[in-house]
Amino acid sequence: MRVAVVTVGDELLSGDTVNTNAAWLCDRLDERGVSVERVTTVPDRIADIARVVNEYRAEYDAVVVTGGVGPTHDDVTMEGVAAAFGRDLIHSEDAAAWIEEHGDYAADDLTDETTHLPAGARMLPNPEGVAPGAVLDSVYVLPGVPEEMKAMFASVEAEFEGERTHVAEVRTTEPESALLDRVEGVQEAFDVRVGSYPGEDVRLKVIAADSETAAEAAAWLRERVDTA
Repeated sequence: MRVAVVTVGDELLSGDTVNTNAAWLCDRLDERGVSVERVTTVPDRIADIARVVNEYRAEYDAVVVTGGVGPTHDDVTMEGVAAAFGRDLIHSEDAAAWIEEHGDYAADDLTDETTHLPAGARMLPNPEGVAPGAVLDSVYVLPGVPEEMKAMFASVEAEFEGERTHVAEVRTTEPESALLDRVEGVQEAFDVRVGSYPGEDVRLKVIAADSETAAEAAAWLRERVDTA
């Protein structure tokens, strides 16, 4: 399964807010064997949201959009997603009923936009907040508040499935440039992929279709590098 992640918010582009949602989503999707092939951040602008969502929904199996969902003036994500599909935003009876049943207020106490979703969308309840999310075909729209996003994603997580992989890690004090021969060697000897991540030590991430191959390849590497 190939997925694109779109995060929405001027505050992300200005650096006022760290984009932790993208990292969290990529990690969870990777755990499910899903291949995340795009992570894009767009401003709170309807045309930009519509353009990116329209492009990605044609190219990927699913698009996860997070941020810009709610009743405030700059929460325009639902409108942008609706525009990508050429649909209107309409009042969702499901959203209104859920808010009245689970919230401390009635839907009439909120702005109209709170319960407006793209026509034909499936409403996603927000167990940690107010504004609902939505699913429209292969596009999943989640809030930007991390706690709300995580709780809502949990309700649809089972809809994301790919070929799961197994990972083993090797840490070495050698520089990346000195490891090329060992990295090539382990990939020739085993059916694995190897990622290399520099830091205080170099972290080699061995990825295989089964845990036994990952472990054997990692053991092969440990015998041939200076381990940390």
